[in-house]
Amino acid sequence: MRFEEMFAKTIVVAVVALLAGSAILQAQSKTDVTGKWALEVTTQAGGTTMPEVTLKQEGEKLTGHYTSQALGDANVTGTIKGQQIEFSFNVEVQGFGLHVIYTGTVDGNSMKGKISLGELGDGTFTGKKQ
Repeated sequence: MRFEEMFAKTIVVAVVALLAGSAILQAQSKTDVTGKWALEVTTQAGGTTMPEVTLKQEGEKLTGHYTSQALGDANVTGTIKGQQIEFSFNVEVQGFGLHVIYTGTVDGNSMKGKISLGELGDGTFTGKKQ
């Protein structure tokens, strides 16, 4: 086999390998959080609540709806970048405005992370996709 033919075949094999590797990485990094999530939130004060959030994902953008006995209902906005998720909303609790922020990571059908309740403190959360 001539050098030019070997070189051309080597280039073709290398390009195919790169494309296949890129497709595998894209498939692995594609996290889809669209759907209903059951959350468990534990606050610094030791209380535990079981809110739900329904998320809709369009690219990295998240929108949705949050429901909780403690905080009521609210519209949610946020982002998902790789496995990093963040969503937030504003509610009024006993006449006090509150900005709530969830930040964490997603692994398949589960997520976990931290919740910031502004002046009311922080906490942690876990979630399972329903």
